[in-house]
Amino acid sequence: MSGFVEKPEPVRVPGLTHLHTGKVRDLYRNEAGDLVMVASDRISAYDWVLPTEIPDKGRVLTQLSLWWFDQLADLVPNHVLSTELPPGAPADWAGRTMICRSLRMVPVECVARGYLTGSGLTEYTATQTVCGLGLPAGLVDGSELPGPIFTPATKAAVGDHDENVSYETVAHEVGTETAATLRQTTLAVYSRARDIAHGRGIILADTKFEFGFAPTEDGGEELVIADEVLTPDSSRFWPAASWKPGTAQPSYDKQFVRDWLTSPASGWDRHGEQPPPALPQEIVDATRAKYLDAYEHLTGLSWADRLR
Repeated sequence: MSGFVEKPEPVRVPGLTHLHTGKVRDLYRNEAGDLVMVASDRISAYDWVLPTEIPDKGRVLTQLSLWWFDQLADLVPNHVLSTELPPGAPADWAGRTMICRSLRMVPVECVARGYLTGSGLTEYTATQTVCGLGLPAGLVDGSELPGPIFTPATKAAVGDHDENVSYETVAHEVGTETAATLRQTTLAVYSRARDIAHGRGIILADTKFEFGFAPTEDGGEELVIADEVLTPDSSRFWPAASWKPGTAQPSYDKQFVRDWLTSPASGWDRHGEQPPPALPQEIVDATRAKYLDAYEHLTGLSWADRLR
């Protein structure tokens, strides 16, 4: 059992049709047919959306995604049309809202890994492979891989777990040409982001992207990167100065929340049937600080200045 501890009621805004409440984002359609994505302060872990929110988290995700979209614009177009608030939207939507093109979404989580950890480490430990790709012997948690690898996953509904799949499975699902384009684009975007992060003292261990197709003027389609990109929710960011393979790495992402949930302090059994508990204030504050640190280290901008 998993999902929302308590699913929120969607905000009703004149002229917007509510489409979906996800783990973090609420999705609407406006009268022009464009999508309106609103990033909440919700946080998820172990396939549960937790009962406690992290203040400013939705704004950090949105503003960091927008910054990254600019850094990647020459590699792949993105889905953002505007960041203006829709008429009648609550003031709290400011800074966390994107008006986006409606795309034909590709039903694949496009994951790039440059380091071994998480579900990749679990699979490697059992088979010395990740998504069917053979890797050298002797790798440990946090090891840098010989080169970035494309390790796709199925896109799961809220409460379900994404499942790593082989490249061949993706090719069967979406076609060989689309699969090749997804792999090439995913690795190109990861490599650009990895180099930018490295220049700021951060290791981009892995990340996931979502892509869709948008119609072009000549009647064709172009691949577009969508949703969020290179945020602490979709990526593992490690301080480069403290990187030490063979152990869990300090991080700028929500691994901090996962670690608390599985510690004796939480009193929660992640394999049981009970939902996770509320986060204590010190965990909320520390998690918020990690998200702000990620934004400031990566962009070189002050979060306090951005809010002025």
